[in-house]
Amino acid sequence: MRGLAVLALGLAALGALPEPPSRSAADPGPPPPERVVRLADPPTPGDRTVDVVPGGVARWAGEGIALCGDARETWKPVGGACYYPVDLGQAEGALAIFREGPAGRETAALRVLPAPYAEENLEVDPRKVRLSRKDRRRVERERRTVTPLFSLRTHPVFSFPLAPPLANAPPPRNFGTRRVFNEEPRTPHGGADYRARTGTPVLAADAGLVVLAASHFFAGRSVYVDHGGGLLTMYMHLSRIDVKPGQHVARGTQVGLSGATGRVTGPHLHFGIRWRGARVDPSLLLGDPAALPSP
Repeated sequence: MRGLAVLALGLAALGALPEPPSRSAADPGPPPPERVVRLADPPTPGDRTVDVVPGGVARWAGEGIALCGDARETWKPVGGACYYPVDLGQAEGALAIFREGPAGRETAALRVLPAPYAEENLEVDPRKVRLSRKDRRRVERERRTVTPLFSLRTHPVFSFPLAPPLANAPPPRNFGTRRVFNEEPRTPHGGADYRARTGTPVLAADAGLVVLAASHFFAGRSVYVDHGGGLLTMYMHLSRIDVKPGQHVARGTQVGLSGATGRVTGPHLHFGIRWRGARVDPSLLLGDPAALPSP
């Protein structure tokens, strides 16, 4: 109760937030309807375009950029570049984007390609697939706690590339895979999995504010860190939580220990990123930002 009270105070300080629907705390599923951006008119010949897959990120760098935007909102550039995250659930088609700078407003289009992700079949505790009435009520309460976090728009305190959530981290796996639990299809996997023995230190990807630290039905023990600029990192299935809501963390701060809590098949770390509400592949923000596709 104390943790929830601290979270409520933190959200109140950040201002009232809407609560659009979500699917679950561990695998939140499709973002709020307004995050799946409406499709633009097909780009005309000569327009700047860039191909990107669902869950991808485009980068548009330039001198003197003052503002970035898409059909939903506007934001400030990061490190002299505009970044455009595309949600894992975004349909194929063209998304209109723009930036403003010394040359005025420039427009381009993101051409969203078909999702390239594979299907994964997993066997888990049947009680984590076919929920009891009591568990469904619990999951719904957890959704109402988590969903407002995707709408946070505080001052950005991060820089790229982000730091990996584990020291000597192995390659992340499974982002975007279509999950089938006990032969029942579920939403695509909205984060990256890292193999990690129980008790492995889990580290904050950058500076930020802990906005939630709790134990959830699907996600197990979890920590959510707001890095500002709409960037939220999530660390799930922990065996232990080492931070509290309202606590400021630095890049590399230990937020907990990896484990196997929640809906899992074994010990690992689920590392998720929501950027302006969109579920994006964490590996893209851990590498050289100049390698991202650009118009």
